[in-house]
Amino acid sequence: MIAVLDYGIGNLRSAEKALQRVGADARLIDDPTAAAGADGIVLPGVGAFGRCAEALRATGLDDVATDAVARGIPFLGICIGFQLLYEGSEENPSAEGLGVLPGVVRRLPTGVKHPQMQWNTLDIAGSDLLAGVPDPAWVYFVHSYAPEQTVDTTSTCDYGGPVVATAERGPVWGTQFHPEKSGAVGLGILANFVAAVDRAA
Repeated sequence: MIAVLDYGIGNLRSAEKALQRVGADARLIDDPTAAAGADGIVLPGVGAFGRCAEALRATGLDDVATDAVARGIPFLGICIGFQLLYEGSEENPSAEGLGVLPGVVRRLPTGVKHPQMQWNTLDIAGSDLLAGVPDPAWVYFVHSYAPEQTVDTTSTCDYGGPVVATAERGPVWGTQFHPEKSGAVGLGILANFVAAVDRAA
C-alpha cells in the first residue's frame, strides 16, 4: 500500500489516481496511525512552502514522513512536497522543512517569468526514478522556487539557467514538476516509483 499524505493542501486526489492508474494500491491518508503499514509514502503539495509546512505538522503527518525516511521506506515528494524535504525555503524563511535532504529552496532566477508554468524538458544526470523516460522528456512545472543544486540532484531543466527538477538520496526521491500532470512520461516515472515500492516490500 502506498500512502498519499493528505494534509489538506491542494488536489491530492490527482496524485492518488495517477498512482492507481499505474497499478498501485494508493490511498489518501489523513490519520498518522493509518499510515503505519504503508510500503511507500508520497508527499504532494501545492501553494506556499510555509503554509504547507504548517499544515503538515498540524496533522502529525510530518512524523509519518520522517519516520518513513528513517526506516528506509520508499518516499516520493512532489512539487512543494519535494521542497519540504529540504531544510527551509527563501519563500518563508521562518518555516522549517523536514531536513531530510541538505540545502535550501531558492527563488527561480531573475529575468524569467514567475512562476514557471509550462512544459519543459529534463537534463538527466542519472536516476532510478527516471529510468526509461524518453529523450527529450517533457514534464509539467508550476513553481516559483526550487531546491538548490546539491550532490542529490539527478536532473535539471533550463529556465533562466539550470533549475533542479529531481533529486534522489537512497529510497527518497523528489520531483519539482508534477508527474501526475505530465502525461505518459509522468506515468512512467510514477510506475518506476511503484516498482521500487514493490521491490522493497
